[in-house]
Amino acid sequence: MNTTKPPERSMAAARTVVARMSGWQRLMLFLAVMGPGLITSVVDNDATGIAGYAIAGTRFGYSLLWVLILTTLALAVIQEMGARLGSITGKGLADLIRERFGVRITALAMLVLLIANSTTVVAEFAGVAGASEIFGVSRYITVPIAGLVVFTVVVYGSYRRVEVVLLAGSLVFLTYIVTGFLARPEWGAVARGSLVPTFDFTLPYFTILIGLIGTTITPWMLFYLQSTVVDKGLGEREYALERLDVYSGSVILNVVAFFIVVTTAATLFAHGEPADTVTDVARSLRPLAGDFAERLFAIGLLNASLMAAAVLPLSTAYAVCEAFGWERSVDRPAREAPAFFGLFAGLILIGLATVLIPGVPLLVLLFLPNVVGGILLPVVLILMLKLVNDRRIVGQWVNSRRQNAVALGATIAVSALTVAYLAIAILSVTNL
Repeated sequence: MNTTKPPERSMAAARTVVARMSGWQRLMLFLAVMGPGLITSVVDNDATGIAGYAIAGTRFGYSLLWVLILTTLALAVIQEMGARLGSITGKGLADLIRERFGVRITALAMLVLLIANSTTVVAEFAGVAGASEIFGVSRYITVPIAGLVVFTVVVYGSYRRVEVVLLAGSLVFLTYIVTGFLARPEWGAVARGSLVPTFDFTLPYFTILIGLIGTTITPWMLFYLQSTVVDKGLGEREYALERLDVYSGSVILNVVAFFIVVTTAATLFAHGEPADTVTDVARSLRPLAGDFAERLFAIGLLNASLMAAAVLPLSTAYAVCEAFGWERSVDRPAREAPAFFGLFAGLILIGLATVLIPGVPLLVLLFLPNVVGGILLPVVLILMLKLVNDRRIVGQWVNSRRQNAVALGATIAVSALTVAYLAIAILSVTNL
């Protein structure tokens, strides 16, 4: 078993270096460091996230807002763990799992990642299909074109430049914050839903509950964030500012999620309107955009879907190849990195083929990854907790008691919810 050398400087020493800088120097350093946390969070508000939050608000009103309050705290702590692992070790999560746990556990972790990410890639192309059909264009035209564009841009083009454009387009969903106020929600009910946990021991409730967690804290984002920290070359000196980047991203992600739930609860749920299609969800923006609500929603959905459709297959291919020591780079010829290009292309083809099945319900495809991700999440969290508490790997940068309490609490809670969900599902089937 290989382990990395503990860092020479302690966490306190690294903080001292940043503290001695002037305010201007800290600002410049933060602007140079920022990115991994914010980008990961923006990408996480993808088609699956939008669908998950909208369905929660439409089906259960404000009663599930408390989940988002807790997931904000859990996400911030868990994301910070990944950023710290990357900053201190200079290695991605898949690489550390292989070194610390061996090939068998690594294979299990990669299987979890592949299952979760495959369903999510399908959902991203379902988002493309839903957005295009709002404009009256068939998915049989737009989805294959989207797949070809994603593959071409990532492999042959300048993905980083396109990434900026897609990120800017995805900011359309910030309009939900404005719409949340324009829709005039019952703020008393919003406060109760945010502060008072409620439980309904039914299969639909637990499906949405696990889905909310699974779309906010996802297996793919844990691998992706740590890899981007490593790729950017961030180390101990930048750690304090990278932590701020991660915390900022976690808050922004959940603020948008909070207002998507509030908006759909105040519009669709309050008026008893269904949310069985992507177009139904788009109607929630009417207080802001009126007759243009569907088009505004479609633009944001298309951008978010294309962004994630590029990031997810790419990050999956990198993680799997990193885990097993295979060649990985879009700059290499396909013959030198067959596993990398095979995984990347294979995930795109799975997404295309599934969405193009006649009659397949798009909203189901958009929400399914949330449940799958929520169920599989504890596997990755347990491995991360072991890594970040191993002094042979991170030295003095191990978790504090509070960080362990939050991360372990989230792992136990999701595991318990999964057991309850499966039990209720089995009982529901046997009682038919």
